[in-house]
Amino acid sequence: MTLPDTMRAVEITEAGAPEVLVETTRPVPMPGHDQIVIRLAYAGVNRPDVAQRKGTYAPPPGASDLPGLEGAGEVVAVGRGVTMWKPGDRVCALLPGGGYAEYVACDQAHALPIPEGMTLREAAALPETAFTVWSNVVTRGGLQAGERFLVHGGSSGIGTMAIQVARALGARVWATAGSAEKCDAITALGAHAINYREADYVKILQEAGGANLILDMVGGSYIERNLKSLDMDGRLVMIAFLQGPKAEINFAHVMTRRLTITGSTLRPQSDAAKGRIAEALRSHLWPLIAAGKVRILIDSEYPLAEAAAAHARMESSEHIGKIVLKIR
Repeated sequence: MTLPDTMRAVEITEAGAPEVLVETTRPVPMPGHDQIVIRLAYAGVNRPDVAQRKGTYAPPPGASDLPGLEGAGEVVAVGRGVTMWKPGDRVCALLPGGGYAEYVACDQAHALPIPEGMTLREAAALPETAFTVWSNVVTRGGLQAGERFLVHGGSSGIGTMAIQVARALGARVWATAGSAEKCDAITALGAHAINYREADYVKILQEAGGANLILDMVGGSYIERNLKSLDMDGRLVMIAFLQGPKAEINFAHVMTRRLTITGSTLRPQSDAAKGRIAEALRSHLWPLIAAGKVRILIDSEYPLAEAAAAHARMESSEHIGKIVLKIR
């Protein structure tokens, strides 16, 4: 198809509150070597988008300044060297940025076929969450069948995905949340829900024998408490710091129980590293989705022009599952 010269997009006019997200017109991106251009139907909204809007999470060199790290739609153009896709293919993709727009360019290896039985709306909310959970829970965290797994923020997009992946792998799962409604959603996914406003997750995990793996996006005061919650040879994986990245901890926990503390961020990783994660998802996670063992929970949908409202919803922390933008 012939691409238009311009497209609708939402840009960050300055660092600040959700209202700094404003609809604009931008040139349609052209594919570089090994790149494809996708005409997006939907885009996912994620915490890193909020951080970028606030000015605390800059795009990597060469990436679009537009927010948006995942989306789904149709391939409409391919660059030199592309062998994996052709125009007309329906894909979902992890994006370096630029998802809040009608068209986006990305590396061909960061796109994946729409999972069997999944809509474009659901698939748009899949890549950022799937890449993050698989690389940190399975690859970095080494979760095994029969292990005890704790995830904080259990009703978030990351949390709901992590619960389902861990359950599908045969782990026993605990998850924290801050309301009865969120705990009900966690329970429905098969995890032991812990309302952190009413119960002490440290005590609960210690009584269960200690967690073998913890996935934490809170940080701050949770870091020391997480170490107390781990069993011998337990692993703590950090992926975000909603309470901040600094804490005073007792490293005797690490020595006496042989604990491992690790973590990662996704966006700054190399194209090759992200491509390897995509291959693992296609081989291992996509069959679980096709079998109905893992699904995407959609909290809410907003038109592209109402991206500010979507960010306000994200920052309210009232959402359960993923928030998406409808592009067309």
